[in-house]
Amino acid sequence: MSTVTIPHIHPGSLKLFKSSNVLRVLSIPQNRIKHPTVCCTNLTPWESSPVTYASTETAADNFLDKTTNIFETLNSESTAEIPVISAEELTDASNRPAVQLQFLKWPVWLLGPAVLLGTGMVPTLWLPISSIFLGPNIASLLSLIGLDCIFNLGATLFLLMADSCARPKHLTEASKSKAPFTYQFWNMVATVTGFIIPSMMLYGSQKSFLQPQLSGISFAILLGPYLLLLSVQILTEILTWHWESPVWLVTPVVYESYRVLQLLRGLKLGAELSAPAWVMHLIRGLVCWWVLILGMQLMRVAWFAGSTARARQQQSSLLVGVSEN
Repeated sequence: MSTVTIPHIHPGSLKLFKSSNVLRVLSIPQNRIKHPTVCCTNLTPWESSPVTYASTETAADNFLDKTTNIFETLNSESTAEIPVISAEELTDASNRPAVQLQFLKWPVWLLGPAVLLGTGMVPTLWLPISSIFLGPNIASLLSLIGLDCIFNLGATLFLLMADSCARPKHLTEASKSKAPFTYQFWNMVATVTGFIIPSMMLYGSQKSFLQPQLSGISFAILLGPYLLLLSVQILTEILTWHWESPVWLVTPVVYESYRVLQLLRGLKLGAELSAPAWVMHLIRGLVCWWVLILGMQLMRVAWFAGSTARARQQQSSLLVGVSEN
């Protein structure tokens, strides 16, 4: 129980002392009249309970032991944890596996063209016509088709080896190369045009629109292997576009280069068969057409090489800018 005696004095003269325990002592200064000391053991309703704070001097000293500025401390610690990697280190790290595998690619670079040369150019240039052409019959047609099938096998092996050289060895790197839609469209237009024109000429000959007429077996010997290999080229290009293989750019160059030799062989066979003049003009026109298309393909290769060089230059400059920042 507590006893409170309040005299008529000014409120500013009151002094409140708080000790470590719950005891509250309210002392009133002495004036003319001596007043007794008021002792209170219970808290008044408007006073809150004392709050105990844990000592954080040690944590603060450990946190700010490096510098007195909190922002400098945070910046220095975060900067020390992040490793600094320059653009040269990134370039060296990326080029190191390529240099190690460079020696393994050199034999493939020689073996691929050698296979293409041995299966395509050597039989066409050095094999006598008399050994593969025995007259306007099925045997001659099968001999010519077999000769083109040998080239097709060599071209397939060459494209597979070129694909293995072009793809990166690390699985984490991007290994897909998508051909532009405009390239696919115009390339198919050129290929289908080279397929439709001989078919229309054959239809005109069978309907007596073109004179003199050409027999079916003679037409098959002259332009049958050409149409068959053209169909194989269309299928191969569609597969390379679907698989997004890096060899989509060189596939038409390989087939069109051989096609020129194939049509030149057809000119020699036309002389052996005494083919009509319109057939010879047709074959000469096809030779000119595919030489034009081959030149456009080589221009495409040059453009693609230039765009790839510009992309690499922009990537290297971006890496340098990131490292400097």
